[in-house]
Amino acid sequence: MDLKSVMKGISIGTAAGVACYTLVVSGSKKKRSIKRNAGKALKAAGNVVDEITSMFM
Repeated sequence: MDLKSVMKGISIGTAAGVACYTLVVSGSKKKRSIKRNAGKALKAAGNVVDEITSMFM
C-alpha cells in the first residue's frame, strides 16, 4: 500500500466532506461568505493532512 495514495485519498475525502458540510450548514444570510468559509476550512484541512503526513515521515 502506497502512503502517498492513502494520504491523497484522505485529503480529497476530507476536502469534499468539509465543502459539503459548509454548503449544508450555511443559511441564507451566510451564503455570501460560503467561499471565504470554504477556503478557510480547506486550508485547515490541508494543514491537518500535512501534520499527519509529517507524523508518518
